[in-house]
Amino acid sequence: MLFLFPRNAAGPSTEVMDTSALTQSRPMSAPQVVEDEIDQYLNKQDGKIYRNKDPQLCRHGPQGKCVHCVPLEPFDEDYLNHLEPPVKHMSFHAYIRKLTGGADKGKFVALENISCKIKSGCEGHSPWPEGICTKCQPSAITLNRQKYRHVDNIMFENHTIADRFLDFWRKTGNQRIGYLYGRYTEHKDIPLGLRAEVAAIYEPPQIGTENSVELLDDPKAKVVDEIAAKLGLGKVGWIFTDLVSEDTRKGTVRYSRNKDSYFLSAEECITAGYFQNKHPNLCRLSPDGHFGSKFVTVVATGGPDNQVHFEGYQVSNQCMALVRDECLLPCRDASELGYAKESSSEQYVPDVFYKDVDKFGNEITQLARPLPVEYLIIDITTTFPKDPVYTFCTSSNLFAIENRDALGETQDFHSLANYLSQNSTSNFLEIISDFHLLLFLVTNEVMPLQDSISLLLDAVRTRNEELAETWKKSEQWATIEQLCSTVGVQPSELHEFGAIGGTTHVPATAMWSCLHCTFMNQAGTDQCEMCRLPRA
Repeated sequence: MLFLFPRNAAGPSTEVMDTSALTQSRPMSAPQVVEDEIDQYLNKQDGKIYRNKDPQLCRHGPQGKCVHCVPLEPFDEDYLNHLEPPVKHMSFHAYIRKLTGGADKGKFVALENISCKIKSGCEGHSPWPEGICTKCQPSAITLNRQKYRHVDNIMFENHTIADRFLDFWRKTGNQRIGYLYGRYTEHKDIPLGLRAEVAAIYEPPQIGTENSVELLDDPKAKVVDEIAAKLGLGKVGWIFTDLVSEDTRKGTVRYSRNKDSYFLSAEECITAGYFQNKHPNLCRLSPDGHFGSKFVTVVATGGPDNQVHFEGYQVSNQCMALVRDECLLPCRDASELGYAKESSSEQYVPDVFYKDVDKFGNEITQLARPLPVEYLIIDITTTFPKDPVYTFCTSSNLFAIENRDALGETQDFHSLANYLSQNSTSNFLEIISDFHLLLFLVTNEVMPLQDSISLLLDAVRTRNEELAETWKKSEQWATIEQLCSTVGVQPSELHEFGAIGGTTHVPATAMWSCLHCTFMNQAGTDQCEMCRLPRA
């Protein structure tokens, strides 16, 4: 690199420019970005695939290496293709090793995000639609299969998480959406692989029918994220059902998503791209500080054996860019096709192409109007462990899930009192370790504990029984106990199972909660004052 310095009137400049910082820093980088803990951990790993000495091909001593036993790089395609099952996509960190493994060690590598918008600040002509030039015009996009994926495996900690989510469809026949909360860990089956472990599913407010789901505004979304963060969890993805019962006597469901129809519809790809753009992946090699996303999509649908299967996906970075810049639309009459918007006076849209093979076997380039969404999808293996893991409560009697009023399942102090009375264990930490119960304690309108529950969340996160017992003696829990004792559950039941401590006296004239509308009625009445239905 040559640096030029102008001469001033007094003669040659005596200032010396410090070039060490320029040579050490990578251009277009964002060194101030703090990546996720799992990314920092994988960056420090060797990642190479070590092989044993081949007794037939290796002709060297025990300390030597040859082409048959030398360690392979984590991005070696032949190794990935010979795994069982074969791996079509290398891990993102293996892809980074491939970019930074040359002679220059990736000194000039920059992962740039695709932009479909006109660059601002071009003053040589009038703004669009009156003018455009090659400097501000976005480049055309040719869709390619993405060679890497940000998440290599999705694992539910246990079957209970998925079964409780499916219960809504089993009881109503309506589809359902939920957010996956968990953590990212190392996936050791793939070199430098990354796994999304799901510990809980939060169901936001929504309106579901047999063939559609509409998400509503969730005023508690921010609080849920904060509680999950204090429990050591984060939002790692979303899940939705697409189930149609085929034979109710056998319990089978229809197998509708396959290679002859589609795996994800265009509308679902756009929704997945929207969520991935909301949860970008922090990356030090990107000039924007982020590149791609680790947010996953899980579909509960029928499999080839007509049983419920969980399929995991992500959409490519190209799809994320098209969705972010509002360039992709679904087709009304074909779920498996998307449509690249055409330029208008309000918006310039670059040309989008994809490669196909014609009837003569020749590779041709097609305009993405319409567009098969297979070019946008990355599939991810979804699994359940052989040995279940439980971050939260393992009891058979679990607390009600939020936003299930359509099922008659409500989160109130009557359901809390029933939950406490039905759990026979005397271990308070085991009782309170329920994700949905903790959300209720923080978000209920009668006695919200958002400012005083941090100690309890630390106890649940670290499984510290002494810390949980300390919080149990607080005034907040005593107030919760008192509220539970006034909604129709006999105090003897709560004392018997250790749910309520102390010698709290409950008057005989306790109020009772209507099971139909949850209205609190005065004692001695057999009919609800609100809905006029008899007391159950």
